Amino acid sequence: MKVVLFCGGYGMRMREGGSDLPKPMHPVGPRPLIWHVMRYYAHFGHTDFVLCLGYGAHHIKDFFLTYSETASNDFVLRDGDVHLLGSDISDWTITFVHTGLDSPIGERLRRVRRHVAGEEMFLANYADVLTDLPLNSMIDRFRRTDAVGALLAVPPQSAFHCVDIGDDDRSPGSPRCRRCRCGRTAATSCSARRSSTTCPRTVT
Repeated sequence: MKVVLFCGGYGMRMREGGSDLPKPMHPVGPRPLIWHVMRYYAHFGHTDFVLCLGYGAHHIKDFFLTYSETASNDFVLRDGDVHLLGSDISDWTITFVHTGLDSPIGERLRRVRRHVAGEEMFLANYADVLTDLPLNSMIDRFRRTDAVGALLAVPPQSAFHCVDIGDDDRSPGSPRCRRCRCGRTAATSCSARRSSTTCPRTVT
């Protein structure tokens, strides 16, 4: 199943001084945040990624184009040659798509719709959201519904993206941009059917 990651925002709340480093590229240990998000999906067998690029796209491109497996894998150095004992991303497929500097999330998804064409469903997430959600359980539950999409929602701290959820765990439509007073805030980590790239309907 393909994984669409939104990584084109400005990330103003995490900007450090004059740095132009996008939020998904901020380091967590030896690797950037986006790498940890991708490793989460790879753990469940989803290794075909579509990156929706925008601000700071060159940082993300350069990271993968100059990727160093030795930073997080054991290896043997023999006669000046490196022999890896493991690999992080050798089985990954990554599609890099520039989706605009100021595009909202919906527009970024629309601009990569051809890359999920033919897919029964796909996964989507912000490239800076980490979770320990049991992904297979979420996907299985979603498959048993007729909804166009499913998303992870958590009790809000302070956010503007909120989801109204009924007693049947279903939402009547897309998250509305308003300050949360109750309900859940959208943490993203979505499952969606191909039709969600063209028309919003009920999400679960």
